Amino acid sequence: MNWQLKRFEELTNTELYTILQERTAVFVVEQDCPYLEVDGKDQASHHLFKEDNGEILAYLRIVPAGTSYEETSIGRVFVKKEYRRQGLAQELMTRGLEFVEQELNETRVKIQAQDYLREFYGSFGFEPVSDTYLEDGIPHVDMLLQL
Repeated sequence: MNWQLKRFEELTNTELYTILQERTAVFVVEQDCPYLEVDGKDQASHHLFKEDNGEILAYLRIVPAGTSYEETSIGRVFVKKEYRRQGLAQELMTRGLEFVEQELNETRVKIQAQDYLREFYGSFGFEPVSDTYLEDGIPHVDMLLQL
């Protein structure tokens, strides 16, 4: 098992296909939320993932400032169902935030978090900057981290 961080053009066809397949499995099928998961932001983003023999276990994308928000953003965060509750989400977010701070030299990160994960993201220092609202029928909250 190894962690990889790649720009869109560095992803192999197989990696990209597997990432999109897993994101759809989590965000569209598992959450019963029909929406256009491939949103045109992947090409500008960095993709951080843990894979094992071609299987994507955990993933997030880092969207540059000015694309989704004025700030850099982290999104599409998931751990594959069979690998949850093993500390992968914490390691994933820690690695992602370290990259944003140390390699991109960014000082602020904005996320659109599912409201039930408010405490999880709060453990990294994210603070709510909006009221809870519905996005595709799921309660969300915007959160901001000052690095």
